[in-house]
Amino acid sequence: MLNKLILCFAVLTVLGCKKDDAIEKEIAEIDINLTIERFDRAFAEARPEDLPKLKKTFPFLFPKRISDSVWISNLNDTLQQQLLTEVDKAFGDLKAVSRDLEQLFQHLKYYDKTFNVPRVITLTNFVDYRNKTITTDTIVLIALDNYLGTAHEFYGDIPKYLTQNMKSSQIVSDLAENYGNKYSFQSQRKTLLDELIYFGKLLYFKDKIVPFISDAEKMGYTQEQLDWAKSNESYIWRYFIEKELLYSTDSSLPSRFVAPAPFTKFYLELDSESPGRLGQYIGWQIVRSYMEHNDVSLMDMLQKDADEIFNQAKFKPRKD
Repeated sequence: MLNKLILCFAVLTVLGCKKDDAIEKEIAEIDINLTIERFDRAFAEARPEDLPKLKKTFPFLFPKRISDSVWISNLNDTLQQQLLTEVDKAFGDLKAVSRDLEQLFQHLKYYDKTFNVPRVITLTNFVDYRNKTITTDTIVLIALDNYLGTAHEFYGDIPKYLTQNMKSSQIVSDLAENYGNKYSFQSQRKTLLDELIYFGKLLYFKDKIVPFISDAEKMGYTQEQLDWAKSNESYIWRYFIEKELLYSTDSSLPSRFVAPAPFTKFYLELDSESPGRLGQYIGWQIVRSYMEHNDVSLMDMLQKDADEIFNQAKFKPRKD
């Protein structure tokens, strides 16, 4: 009997891989017309008399409340010039970024037939790391000065748990999360379980939209942090169950288990060893289990409530 079960599982795995390969082959054939507009370079090379032309081309980057004198001052600002120099040094012609964006848009077009490729514009924003990327239905903004590398001198005053994701490989992951937020819906986010499932949806969305990046990059972890999460998955889950946290509405729980932080706050000795956002990781595994056991499309899953997903997930944490 055991041998038959193993054989059955192996067959199902092979069939699943073949299906995924066929989907990826179909996605690779989707034609994407992508041009990256370099506002950062245009601004770096501009003179005061070029401002009217820039404002006409990129009107949404020039709020009316800001006078031209401010922009002229920025043209001569030494920090702005240094930012632009460092961006040019780090990214050059943006070939790698462009390749990732093409794949991202191909996958979005496959799963959402109404998706249209937006204008993609790069800029600098004085290292405003809370707004690294912005997406709308028609425009994508990428602040390249937030992706210069984890140890860049500009990031000296920023916490390490944030700078570890300030590298070029995270651009496509950040954009995928922006789009995931756009497509996802839950009628409520009151309990810890609601939060786990919501972020689990976003991470599963990355599984499908950016399958060409690693799980560590999807999560925004180092590989060591991801390995820690995998090794301790059953212990994390047991903690949630034993402390009866899943259906708790305690407002402190999201900051302890879901929000960006240097570590997750179990209030145990192991806290300092743990990466932050482990609740997101657990939510991801629950959603993965739900999609494995239910015949539901990606877009339909993103609209379902947390309780339905959890109750039908048949989730069992891995034991390492």
